[in-house]
Amino acid sequence: MDLKEYGRLVRRNWMVIVACALLGTLAAAAASFLIRPVYTSHTQLFVSIQSTGTVAELQQGNTFTQARVQTYVETAKTPAVLQPVVDSLGLDVSPAKLAETVSASADLNTVLITISAVDSSPVQAAAVAQAVADSLVETVGQLETPSMGGVSPIKLSVVTPAVAPTAPSAPDTKLNLFVGLVVGLMAGVGTAILRSALDTKVRGEADVSRVTKAPILGGISFDVDAAKRPVLTQAAPQSPRAESFRQIRTNLQFANVDSNSNTILVTSSLPGEGKSTTATNMAIAMAQAGQRVVLIDADLRRPMVATYLGLESGAGLTTALIGTADVEDLLQPWGEDDLYVLTSGQIPPNPSELLGSEAMSKMITRLSDEFDAVIVDAPPLIPVTDSTVLAQKVSGVVLVVASGKIQSRDLEKSLSSLELVKANLLGTVLNMLPSKGPDAYAYSYYSYESKGESAGGKRSNKRTAKSVNGGHFVTGNRGRHEVSESADIVR
Repeated sequence: MDLKEYGRLVRRNWMVIVACALLGTLAAAAASFLIRPVYTSHTQLFVSIQSTGTVAELQQGNTFTQARVQTYVETAKTPAVLQPVVDSLGLDVSPAKLAETVSASADLNTVLITISAVDSSPVQAAAVAQAVADSLVETVGQLETPSMGGVSPIKLSVVTPAVAPTAPSAPDTKLNLFVGLVVGLMAGVGTAILRSALDTKVRGEADVSRVTKAPILGGISFDVDAAKRPVLTQAAPQSPRAESFRQIRTNLQFANVDSNSNTILVTSSLPGEGKSTTATNMAIAMAQAGQRVVLIDADLRRPMVATYLGLESGAGLTTALIGTADVEDLLQPWGEDDLYVLTSGQIPPNPSELLGSEAMSKMITRLSDEFDAVIVDAPPLIPVTDSTVLAQKVSGVVLVVASGKIQSRDLEKSLSSLELVKANLLGTVLNMLPSKGPDAYAYSYYSYESKGESAGGKRSNKRTAKSVNGGHFVTGNRGRHEVSESADIVR
């Protein structure tokens, strides 16, 4: 996982990370509030020799003193020093228990000893620190006194008396909050990484690219109004949704440039990924560019094209396949452009057999000869075999992938089934993408709304459009090579 992937991971899970950071900070704040404050008082002792003499003797005595300082530091926590403190202050603790609240230290190469005492009362802390210092002075004096009598060569003097602290030494609220924030952030990032490792849903372009090397033809953002207004013409001409399908149309032309055929099957892995709306709007976008397009609703399980376009579905594809009527009599024109629709017809009990029949192959070939583009809306790949059967009869397949609706293993299974029948996968279309965030399929475009260009576009469409009178085909030059360039500009 590279740095870019980590950035996408953080953006996907930023709410979890922020929540964990807040929880860590709140936990640290609660702990700081609940912990009873304690105070620490300090006092310092200076260790010196009491004899005078030459410089050499003084230097030797100083070295001796430094060597003894660490011994005195350890002595400060012994019962010999602490028992007098307990007695003098009237403490209800043992010397061993008192030793847990007292500490002594000395910096290297110095003769200064620092004694610290911790207590919940600042006054008591100062009293204990001072009492320990006084007791250590007396104890060292007794220990260093020669056995034959005389004066101790070592003298300990209090140079910094203990005073009652004004602020508690613990808890350190600022430090605790910082630690809580850091721990919370680490927990949030760890949770995000774990969620990412366990989450196998396809959510964006990066997830699709990890599964297949097939090009991504475009992305369609999730639109709450798409269920009520699924058709492209119901959206504003320069809306992001309309631009998305123009981009797909343009990219599809480049993806299919090496193919001599013009039949494209649109399918998905599972139901509910939006393949019918994608196929319908792709056909509309191609027709708006001046191409003669026929849209076939070959989803004989759950046909939706007739519902989206408001057409009659009683007679259509199945009617033609069983020979009841000729296909040219079943085509229904739609819209102002050169778009014709072959609805599903009556739902048969044997869709796979009908779609895999020789009659279906001949019909696709016939329509391919008469139209610039043939768009086939097929059932999902995983539940049924209809699409794999049809994939062998068309020049290319477009796989619709819905963001957050499909697992990576399902996408891999769909791709494997297409590969097994040697289908030509032209690319994928990402559907239901979030409009913002790390998985948004971002692109920019320029809108051309000048009257001259709009009029020119209409003139071009009129020149390339062909009519069908009485349901009979009128042949002519195909319009797919005369597509207006201004309609397909996507930058």
